[in-house]
Amino acid sequence: MLAAAVTLGSALTLTVGCKPRRDPQRLIIGSRNRIDTVDPAGAYTFGAMQLLSAIGDPLYAITPDGRLEPRLAIGLPRISDDGLRVQVDLRRGVQFHDGTPFDAAAMVFTLERFLAIGKLSYLLGDRVTAVRALGSHTIELRLKRPFGAMAQLLSAINLTPLSPSAYRQHRRRQWSDRFVGTGPYRLSFFTPQQQRLEPFARYWGRPAANRGLDLVALGNSTALFGALQSGEVDGLLSTSLELDHQAALQRQASRGQLRQATGPALEIGYLTLLSDQPPLNGVGLRRALALSLDRQRLVQRVSQGLNAPLRGLVPPVLPGGTPEPWPAYDPAAARRLYRQAGYCQGRRLPLELTFRSNIPSDRLFALTWQALLQRDLGDCVDLKVQGMESTTAYRQLGEGAFQLIILDWMGDFPDADNYLMPLLGCDQSQGDRCLKGSSAASGSFWTRPGLEAELRRSASAQGDSRVALLRRIQGQTAAASPYLPLWLVQPRIWVQTSVAQPRFDGSGRVLLQELHRP
Repeated sequence: MLAAAVTLGSALTLTVGCKPRRDPQRLIIGSRNRIDTVDPAGAYTFGAMQLLSAIGDPLYAITPDGRLEPRLAIGLPRISDDGLRVQVDLRRGVQFHDGTPFDAAAMVFTLERFLAIGKLSYLLGDRVTAVRALGSHTIELRLKRPFGAMAQLLSAINLTPLSPSAYRQHRRRQWSDRFVGTGPYRLSFFTPQQQRLEPFARYWGRPAANRGLDLVALGNSTALFGALQSGEVDGLLSTSLELDHQAALQRQASRGQLRQATGPALEIGYLTLLSDQPPLNGVGLRRALALSLDRQRLVQRVSQGLNAPLRGLVPPVLPGGTPEPWPAYDPAAARRLYRQAGYCQGRRLPLELTFRSNIPSDRLFALTWQALLQRDLGDCVDLKVQGMESTTAYRQLGEGAFQLIILDWMGDFPDADNYLMPLLGCDQSQGDRCLKGSSAASGSFWTRPGLEAELRRSASAQGDSRVALLRRIQGQTAAASPYLPLWLVQPRIWVQTSVAQPRFDGSGRVLLQELHRP
């Protein structure tokens, strides 16, 4: 039972066998999203981003149909002829939760604070050299180089403005359990397991459709599944919910027993190949592995069809995400490449795949692929699998510790640059080996001459020329296969039939302020 598994606080007072009457327009949303900090400078998990999207506002937002929409900004950014200065006009009449007026000085305070102490400060720091106020409601950002997706970057919820009055003593240190922003809700109670949200009476935009929310977290997928079945929660986010439970909830929704909503598929699963050390420093063997992935069968077995096969590093919903250049499953072609490398003739290629032991789908993928390779190419490849807790694996990734490892990634804002740069960027290289930069930190260590320059050109380009460049970069990367895309993950929410149909925004987050009982 939910109440037995976690203390929900006096706001809920749920107890086993006793459910006190509660306001039907206050909703309880469950997930496995433990949130350790609500400070935008320290937050980076999906759960924290979901919470921040309800209590903070971005300068720009991505609508459910993928359009860019000004929120705290008025109109699109104005870019200088040289592309190095970006001006943004800000909305007037907005207040922070503590009554402080929102203006250019507050936005500059927030961005400078994020640059100084942000866990994801590279979002700005890699692109912006300085921020200043031009008048009371206009800011200017000076860029290191032209960047065409500036509005998309400014949709990142980590950059939501903070009250300078409230954060004066936290200018250079994080404030993990308090939040004072401009969003449709104010945060009235916070623990890592529960957050209580109250509608903000002076919100500048459309008010929340409910009378408040309680977000609760459990570490046990079974308990969450049972809580939705029993009615102890009004809605359940799919984040980290075991795939068997997700599939069961999807079947219930198809029978009309629950309502289901899905968001844009922006999370990718992929394999990283250690490309600078034998045996995978040979492009022929990496290509052979690319041809050895039966994505259709793997996706069906691992996710019961909830995920979609993926043959690119950029999600197809984003410009530059199609067509997908990685090859489809072709065991005959794979066998030819293995033979060329001296395998399949009494000699098998020894490989070790690491999976994150705390993520059930990783283990299932590893065992399934191991069995499929044994069946179809067992005379060519000998794949061993080992599990490792995710935080330990992440610490060792940049040390070249893994021949093959399964990982996932979701960009901090929806743009192709936020998928390619974190995997392919390289600050220092020697031939096809990345010595320093994102490619090394990601565990691949692959690059090629001219790639970094092309990535920078793609970041500054726009329109059809940018899409063509993004496709060329992906095509050349696919030919070298330092990464093997696996699948797309689509976020979901299930709610009781007494709750109106939910919606996601274009950044993959539930529009919590729209949840209500009709």
